[in-house]
Amino acid sequence: MTDLPHFQLYIDGSFTEGQDGQVLRSKNPATGVDWASFACANPADVDRAVSAARRVLDDPTWRDMTQTRRGKLLYRLAELIEENAQALGRLETTDSGKLLAETASQTGYVGDYYRYYAGLADKIEGAVLPIDKPDMHVFTRREPIGVVVAVVPWNAQMFLTATKLGPALAAGCSVVLKASEIAPAPMLEFAKLVDQAGFPAGVVSVITGDAENCAIPLTRHKDVDRIAFTGGPDTARHVVRNSAENFAVTSLELGGKSPILVFEDADLDSAANGLIAGNFGASGQSCVAGSRGLVQRSVLKELIARIAKASEGITVGDPLAADTHVGPLCTRAQIENITATLDKARDQGAEIHFGGAPLDRAGNYMAPTLVECGDHSIETLNTELFGPVMSLLAFDTEEEAIALANSTPFGLGSGVFTRNLARAHRVSERLKAGICWVNTYRAVSPIAPFGGSNHSGYGREAGLDAIHDYTRTKTTWINTSDAPMANPFVMR
Repeated sequence: MTDLPHFQLYIDGSFTEGQDGQVLRSKNPATGVDWASFACANPADVDRAVSAARRVLDDPTWRDMTQTRRGKLLYRLAELIEENAQALGRLETTDSGKLLAETASQTGYVGDYYRYYAGLADKIEGAVLPIDKPDMHVFTRREPIGVVVAVVPWNAQMFLTATKLGPALAAGCSVVLKASEIAPAPMLEFAKLVDQAGFPAGVVSVITGDAENCAIPLTRHKDVDRIAFTGGPDTARHVVRNSAENFAVTSLELGGKSPILVFEDADLDSAANGLIAGNFGASGQSCVAGSRGLVQRSVLKELIARIAKASEGITVGDPLAADTHVGPLCTRAQIENITATLDKARDQGAEIHFGGAPLDRAGNYMAPTLVECGDHSIETLNTELFGPVMSLLAFDTEEEAIALANSTPFGLGSGVFTRNLARAHRVSERLKAGICWVNTYRAVSPIAPFGGSNHSGYGREAGLDAIHDYTRTKTTWINTSDAPMANPFVMR
């Protein structure tokens, strides 16, 4: 393996191999060939990372650091990320297959997330309470919740790390980042920037490994106080069960099967672009992919024609090339799942207007695909495929559109395309989703909360309130009277 780039774990301020020496290889999705190796953590490594995170909470170098100083460290981290955005993006593209145009720009943009929370670090305030008892001064303060475990998937690593690490560090917590064992190279490289930024040893550790040796002992560790998890519902169920061992406060972002509603009064070119962005952007590997397109029947055929025409110019190819629009999928398993689901959809009577099969070339390439569905039972409308597959279904009335949109156990993203402002307000209010985009799609900001409900999880990332999720409120009572405390056995 000496001929491959190798990435180490980052534990307690040092780069290290795993204690049992386990090393895995990572395949380049564009070629299907091994391109790098990385160290894997075992339970002893997990314990070392969590123990360091617990220790540093009582270390004056972090415990007594002013909130303003913590903010300055986050500002420095933001600068380093922006300086290294192109290199980190290239690394992520090679490891996961995402377009370099997206990984580099997204990595650069997450610097704004760290800046946002850097600015909030010294604005975490308590309150003096107007208490209903005499001679009592009562106030609250927000204290760091403690040791945080942040579990991050491979599909948007720098973004999903920022939404967890930024507020956690601003609040004064310590963090163990668990990178996916699929394409972990960018996060292991990112650890170098954390180290350069000057955070004390133990404040941040970055590890990876399989479920049995890493994820399970990490999420059930007795010294973990909070778990921030992004991934799939099946894995999340195990995380929730594991958290019963430590009673860690848990937030879950679990993806979805997001609807995009297109009404007959919409700008159809805009709607076509929204559907293309929501399904073919990031090669469909997005938790908010708008993969349930619900279109008013009167404009369905016209919209399909516009989507087909716009999609003729899509280039599927090398994710490092500037003119590529859709790159490979991260794993071969995604191709196999999509192919099987499309076969079932055909058997159910769905019509595939274009695409519908993997491309005959090296790597994990799937042709962008448009499926017209006769009813909501079609498999592609109900399964999160994590690939460039768009499914469209006709509706007749606004009420029907809302009912169809809400007929899913998920509830993360949603979209509405209409020129009718009253309808935009009315429909967006009734959609059961944590996010609703109107006449746009997939826009994000550090200022705007992000999260879902039901099988899409609970809790919110980004925004002002997220920082409070990494704190606990302490209430202090001070008796201001010089008189002795009253006899406790005399009720007043």
